[in-house]
Amino acid sequence: MSFDQLGAELQARRDQSLYRQRRILQSPQAPEVIVDGKPCLAFCSNDYLGLANHPDVIQALKQGADRYGVGGGASHLVNGHSQAHNALEEELAEFTGRPRALLFSTGYMANIGAINGLLNKQDAVFQDRVNHASLLDAGLLSGARFQRFLHNDADNLNTRLERTEARRKLVVCDGVFSMDGDLADLPAISPTAARHNAWVMVDDAHGFGCIGQGGRGTVDHFGLGADDVQILVGTLGKAFGTSGAFVAGSEELIETLIQYARTYIYTTSMSPAIAEATRASLKLVQAEEWRRDKLQQLINRFRSGCDQLGLNLMDSPTPIQPILVGEAEKAMQISAALEAKGIFIGAIRPPTVPQGAARLRVTLSADHSEAQVDQLLAALEEVAL
Repeated sequence: MSFDQLGAELQARRDQSLYRQRRILQSPQAPEVIVDGKPCLAFCSNDYLGLANHPDVIQALKQGADRYGVGGGASHLVNGHSQAHNALEEELAEFTGRPRALLFSTGYMANIGAINGLLNKQDAVFQDRVNHASLLDAGLLSGARFQRFLHNDADNLNTRLERTEARRKLVVCDGVFSMDGDLADLPAISPTAARHNAWVMVDDAHGFGCIGQGGRGTVDHFGLGADDVQILVGTLGKAFGTSGAFVAGSEELIETLIQYARTYIYTTSMSPAIAEATRASLKLVQAEEWRRDKLQQLINRFRSGCDQLGLNLMDSPTPIQPILVGEAEKAMQISAALEAKGIFIGAIRPPTVPQGAARLRVTLSADHSEAQVDQLLAALEEVAL
């Protein structure tokens, strides 16, 4: 059987400026990196607090490897649940204000495991229209009745909830939407779900570390708690600077996932050395408020500069600052022109975002300087206007 048909489809992607290519990073995550052998000023990492290359996190990783080795060796339920994993789960539970937390190898696996561990064809899942792909995939795979409500529209959600007679009802949204950078309207969504006896699940991958008291995320930012958002998901590869993910919630929730979440049961545990590194980064996330303060200053500076230039920024209070361009080809052209000036920003195109909504997804880090933000603004003035 020939793969010619696949080749034709790939060429069509190239022709539509939708072809994805990997770039080779040859340095640690930092504002200044080496990509494909060229030095660049990068504004496309999710390392929001600058912890991915922090010496304390690196040292904790080394000490963890010395103590526990590198590989997890087995699944958590066989022989792979180390003391490092257990300690990190307890610390994440305390951090989120929940009784328990459960580690997963990736955020994708956490979302698949949580939704599929709780729902089946007797149930219904309601998802924000612009949720992350992992959430949407999890809902579709669960077999539950799958519906998408209009973005941040509690009235539309209410209408949909009124029509269901499902056994269990789960409302799912990102805390910070990864391509737009805006916050979920949890003060409206949570009480809407409660009126219909529905659970709320928030994936706060891009909120933890960046907003809320001590970096406790979107739920904390709005003054809400475990009674308002019953299922809380976080990833560790963004503001925490390591890798993996967790689900936090009640004793009953976590025990249910241990029994039924296939992406937890049937996979090797994360490296215990990574767990130790994350314990170190969790301390930094909470203790070093200056990182969030500086990040906010950089966000304000960038938004003010873009406003002066007349660039079409999306309404985001977070480190994710998308510049709406429109067509995929134009986004690719601007990205290439910036790279020629030594600035690395990826162009986000369909199907990740809707047709006609291609953008430059600028992300800021506490490790960036004001001078580097100004350098970006100067380059944008030359190539994006």
